[in-house]
Amino acid sequence: MATDAGYAKYVCDQLHAAGGISARKMFGEYGLYRHGKIVALIADNQLFVKPTPAGEAVLGTPTYGPPYPGAKPFFNVSDLLDDPEWLVRLIEATDAALPAPKQKAEKRATAKKTAARTPARKPAVRTPAKKPAAKK
Repeated sequence: MATDAGYAKYVCDQLHAAGGISARKMFGEYGLYRHGKIVALIADNQLFVKPTPAGEAVLGTPTYGPPYPGAKPFFNVSDLLDDPEWLVRLIEATDAALPAPKQKAEKRATAKKTAARTPARKPAVRTPAKKPAAKK
């Protein structure tokens, strides 16, 4: 079941006080970002926060659940959306615990360095097949 756009907007509204919150559609679900860093997923109209020791300290005893089949367990905090102050603290703690995202320019520079180290391939040259020699 895909997440409703209204639910994603509600989650963003609840986290407005954290600042820099946005949701981007991903495969019918949503990624929740804070200042460009993904901190949670919104899937099946539920909020799943990335697990971190800092987030666990805020939660105490977290409830775990996978946002989609085969995924690692995240903190499932859907039942706690009605307490925006608490949710903001959780998202801020999670954001602080996660590494900064790579900048796009860094990704391009890394790709160029890799390409420079890889020797260029020569295009394949096809030679015509030899014709069998005619019998005399």
